[in-house]
Amino acid sequence: MGESHIHVSVRHSYDTVAEEYARRLHEELAGKPLDRALLTSLLEQSGSGTAVADLGCGPGHVAAWLAGHGAKSVGIDLSAGMIAAGRRRFPEVEFREGDLLELPADDGEFGAAVAFYSIIHLAPGELRAAFEETRRSLRPSGLLLLAFHVGQETRHLDEWWGHDVDVDFHFHDPAQIAALLEEVGFAVEMRMERTHYAHEADTRRAYLLVRRT
Repeated sequence: MGESHIHVSVRHSYDTVAEEYARRLHEELAGKPLDRALLTSLLEQSGSGTAVADLGCGPGHVAAWLAGHGAKSVGIDLSAGMIAAGRRRFPEVEFREGDLLELPADDGEFGAAVAFYSIIHLAPGELRAAFEETRRSLRPSGLLLLAFHVGQETRHLDEWWGHDVDVDFHFHDPAQIAALLEEVGFAVEMRMERTHYAHEADTRRAYLLVRRT
């Protein structure tokens, strides 16, 4: 399928900041106890050794955490720079370069999937296709854990840590995301919101745990 300008600019932006991003976020989960608890719950329900996809994995720190806790972890990201940074740091993770709209994965390949702050880079009209593609890659009853910023706004960056970028961050209404997931064949099992931690950007964050029906 043809790639949109949005995806080209997102890829280029993350390629540009990949090494800095990897360095800064290497131990990110150490300061996020609620995230770790939700990831632990996902793994406990999925079973040891389950193939778990980290969709929009960046430099792979979440995928590596999953691998360290018994998952067969597969990180997928649009940015070749992020994939390269992840491979250098986390040899225990299988990395694949790919788009959320066209995942490099077989039907039903994964027992579970995580998408932390990756749907924020999709245009609103792309969300349904991305969720359908995620569902395709999950086995029946497979779980998906999503995290995203809450709201209606779009924030744009043209400078990030001293690098020139061109990337939008779309905030979402949790009720709308939940409804769309249900429309494409997921059942919502958990919905949670939290305020930001002190070291995070000042946004409210939503988490959804959904199961493929």
